[in-house]
Amino acid sequence: MGNSISGRTIVCGIIGDPIEHTMSPAMHNAAFAKLGLDYVYVPFRVKAEDLGQAVAGMRALSIRGLNVTIPHKVAAMPLLDELDPLAQKIGAVNTVVNDGGMLRGYNTDAYGFLQALLAKAEPEGKKVVLVGAGGAARAIAFVLAERGAQLVILNRPQEMDWAVALAKRVGEAFRKNAEALELHRENLAKVLFDAAILVNATSVGMSPGVNETPVPADLLRDGLVVFDIVYNPLKTRLLREAEAADATTVSGIDMLVWQGALAFEKWTGQKAPVDAMKEAAVKALFGH
Repeated sequence: MGNSISGRTIVCGIIGDPIEHTMSPAMHNAAFAKLGLDYVYVPFRVKAEDLGQAVAGMRALSIRGLNVTIPHKVAAMPLLDELDPLAQKIGAVNTVVNDGGMLRGYNTDAYGFLQALLAKAEPEGKKVVLVGAGGAARAIAFVLAERGAQLVILNRPQEMDWAVALAKRVGEAFRKNAEALELHRENLAKVLFDAAILVNATSVGMSPGVNETPVPADLLRDGLVVFDIVYNPLKTRLLREAEAADATTVSGIDMLVWQGALAFEKWTGQKAPVDAMKEAAVKALFGH
C-alpha cells in the first residue's frame, strides 16, 4: 500500500466465502496508492449465516464501500436501503456504497462488462450470442438488453430452464424478445452465422481446464467479436482460436478490472486508474 494507515484512513473491502482467491485487494490498493488516496481495501470472509451482521457492521464501522461476491450477491439485496434500478432488474448486487449510513447497492459486473465490450464494439441493434445463464450471464444479459442488443441465450440442455427463465426476465424487463436455445453445435452454427458478438459467460476454459472451449473453432470467423469472461488464463482456448480466425477478442481480465474501476469511482468520486488496476490484477494472478 502506498499509504500508512491512520485515524483518517477510509476502509473499503470485499465480502464473500471463500475469499482467498480474490484479486480485488491488489487492484484497489494499487489504485489508491496511484492516486495518493488515504484509503485501504481489505478482504472479509463472511459466512452466509453472518451476512446480516456483516452488513450491519458496515454501517457501525463506517466502512465506505464493499464489493460483494459469491455467495452473497442475491442475499445482500434486501439488507440494503436503496438499489440501483439495473441491479434490481438483474436481482444481484456486487457493490455497496455507504453514504453516512445509507447503503446503496449496484451491479458493476454489468457495466464493467459493457465498458470492456465498448472498447471493441457497440452492441446496440446487434445480434449477440450469450453462452451461459448463471449469475454472470444474468448481469450481462440485462445490460446488453438495456443497451438495445438482440439477445440469443444458449445453455446446456440439462440447464435449459435457467436460459428460458433468463430470456423471459429480460423480455419482461425491456419489452423485447430474447431467445433461449440448447447449447449444441447445430444451434451455435445457426445463430453465429449472422451474429455480431459472441460472449462466453460460463467457466468453460478456465484454469485448470484450459483445453476446453464452449464453441468449436470452425464456427468462429472474421468480423465476429468474441468476449470470454474467463480471466485465468488471460487468453483462453476460445480467444486463441478466435484470433486465429481473425475475430476481434476481449479478455475477461478487462471485465474484472472495469467492474472494480466502476466500484472505485463510486466510493472515491475519482476517475479510476484503470491501467494501474489491470497491471496489479495480472501481477496478483500470475506473479509478473
